[in-house]
Amino acid sequence: MQEFLEKLEAFLQQILIGVPLYKWALALFVFFLFLFLRKIFTVFVIKTIRVFVSKTKTTIDDKFLASIEAPFRFLFIVFGIWFAIDILGVKNEITKHIIRSLFIFDVFWFFYNGVVVFQSEIFKFAERFGKELSHEISSFLLKSLKVFIAILGIVAILQEWGINVSALIASLGIGGLAVALAAKDTIANLFGGVSILLDKVYKIGDWVKIDGKVEGIVEDLGIRTTKIRSFDKSLITVPNSYIANSSVENFSRRNIRRIKLTIGVVYSTPKNAMQRIVEEIRQMLKNHPGIDKNQIIMVHFDEFGDSSLNIFVYCYANTSNWGEWLAIKEDVMFKIMEIVEKNGSSFAFPSRSIYIEQIPEEIKINKKE
Repeated sequence: MQEFLEKLEAFLQQILIGVPLYKWALALFVFFLFLFLRKIFTVFVIKTIRVFVSKTKTTIDDKFLASIEAPFRFLFIVFGIWFAIDILGVKNEITKHIIRSLFIFDVFWFFYNGVVVFQSEIFKFAERFGKELSHEISSFLLKSLKVFIAILGIVAILQEWGINVSALIASLGIGGLAVALAAKDTIANLFGGVSILLDKVYKIGDWVKIDGKVEGIVEDLGIRTTKIRSFDKSLITVPNSYIANSSVENFSRRNIRRIKLTIGVVYSTPKNAMQRIVEEIRQMLKNHPGIDKNQIIMVHFDEFGDSSLNIFVYCYANTSNWGEWLAIKEDVMFKIMEIVEKNGSSFAFPSRSIYIEQIPEEIKINKKE
């Protein structure tokens, strides 16, 4: 036994990377002890506090607990590393910077979680700017706050390592100019997003067409880009600066939709029947529940077409919904079919009549033979 202890002592006294093995073993033990304490803290302390705050009337304490839980648990890992380094005796400027950087990361992690957890309050704050755009404004604020906190955290960690960020940017020279030029588009997109929100150009869920090229439903309005889902289900990402400088047609903002038809009936339709058809279509539209009576309604015998007598129909459906508009338009066309058939006429189709003034002599001779 004595011999075994002597061998064990000799083994633990061996040096690994300049540190005795027994210190490595003790450092690992302390680190895993903190991991165990972290587990105990999560299972007992956090659960107990969660039960307590769930019984209070306000939800602020629940959200505050949710925001600090993960960063607080991470502190056990940081302290475990700190004590392990202290036991190993390898404390120096680098290890100090590492520990402080981890603490800084943990602090900004808490603030980041706070933004995520309290996003409902941000939504309520955004409603002050108008309920119609509250979702877009709050989404924009949330993303901006997250980016701002992340940038502050990175700057704080760089400062901890003795890197003067402003001096670094200033010392980049041509590189700094390149970065500034590269960031120009990002800044333009940022201000483009702000102008879209302020001008209330569109909101999430609107059906838009941008510059006559991109058409679909707005899915997301971000800091840099707007995501639009086209009708073939493709996701189109458009820079906000492009949208801010383009014409935007917002179909969701209109409360009515136009119905424009040209109806061609056969040339054999008598004048009286044509007059009845035009008048009955006009009256049908004036009495139709899906047609907006406050808008213009026009039904006129418009032109003598190549193969039909054309009736021009122009009115507005009292809806902006595409599906409802199609249903109203369909019903109007069915009723027009009934009116045309009832008056003894029918719809024309493209046709051409050929009149032969004189049959050539060769054809006459062949016919006799």
